[in-house]
Amino acid sequence: MNKRKICVVTGTRAEYGLLYWLMKEIQSDPDLELQIIATGMHLSPEFGLTYKQIEEDGFVINEKVEMLLSSDTPVGIAKSLGLGTIGFADSLNRLKPDIIVLLGDRFEILAAAQAAMIARIPIAHIHGGELTEGLIDEAIRHSVTKMSHLHFVAAEQYRNRVIQLGEDPKRVFNFGAIGLDYIQRLELLDREKFEKSIDFKLGSPTFLVTYHPVTLENQTAEQNVLELLKALENFPNAKILFTKANADTDGRIINQLLEEFVRKNKERSKLFSSLGQLRYLSALKHVDVIIGNSSSGIIEAPLFKKPTINIGDRQKGRLKAKSIIDCGEKAEEITNAIQIALSQDFQKVLQQVTSLYGYGGTSKKIKEVLKKVDLHGIIKKHFFDVEVTI
Repeated sequence: MNKRKICVVTGTRAEYGLLYWLMKEIQSDPDLELQIIATGMHLSPEFGLTYKQIEEDGFVINEKVEMLLSSDTPVGIAKSLGLGTIGFADSLNRLKPDIIVLLGDRFEILAAAQAAMIARIPIAHIHGGELTEGLIDEAIRHSVTKMSHLHFVAAEQYRNRVIQLGEDPKRVFNFGAIGLDYIQRLELLDREKFEKSIDFKLGSPTFLVTYHPVTLENQTAEQNVLELLKALENFPNAKILFTKANADTDGRIINQLLEEFVRKNKERSKLFSSLGQLRYLSALKHVDVIIGNSSSGIIEAPLFKKPTINIGDRQKGRLKAKSIIDCGEKAEEITNAIQIALSQDFQKVLQQVTSLYGYGGTSKKIKEVLKKVDLHGIIKKHFFDVEVTI
């Protein structure tokens, strides 16, 4: 009997971290063959050549699709998308997978989805149905949903939204957020080992800062990051861990400003291209406040009962636990939000926080569906009409 070939595409360190346990589940199943395509930031020296981490974790990368131009302008990103579609077309033709697995909403994923759709390869999409109203990612996510045949969502509200887009309810599964598997299955570093691993002493308080471009806003990245850094100056006793922005439009501008800040504040701050999943989740455990606009502050941080300062519109529309404080992009607004997060009253609120995205065990459930689903005729989709009263 031929093994079912499951191809997983990964383009960033963060997305690979979410996919890791699913990849392990597929790899260890005797009835499945894992195929891996690495692309995007994984292949970029500027972003740490993180494909090497995939190999160090015991995986074999079957194909590498080079698609990142040395430009983060809208024109550069659009051209990268085109290059990616060409590269994925060739890779998928060589690998001939039975199912391709895509996660999220980045432009690399759109390129892979386009190539797979044309090649008539069934697509399984993870994290559909979510809203991020400040980003092109929202349109990408919903577009990939319409190209996909199996959907693994993180919450019931998101399941309903995927069905609202016309997808068959029988093929939309709510198993919770896949990233929470790591927290459940990984032995995180204690404070001393974590400090040693990053060669940096934590303080009281310590902030973890991740800020990505808001891609539907025109040329705001530089000003927004300057406002964020201005707010951080109001907490001179805080230690700060920064992680670099993704390779989105204006990502390089953000990283240059962070590098400059860290150069001037070496004693109390450090910048990382990639912490990796173990160190990143250990950081969530040991820092006092998560600051920025990353989805990890929305999905993973509440499990640690840590406050998240969610800046701006990047995550607008996502379900948010009570540990999340939304604020604007101005330094004064960010400063006020940090002060609230550090207050004794808010520390009491944190004790009551519960996850809105499940509690793990997601990877195994997804693997079982990928293994057992009947692929006969799956490519031909019918539009599922939802009765709506207006």
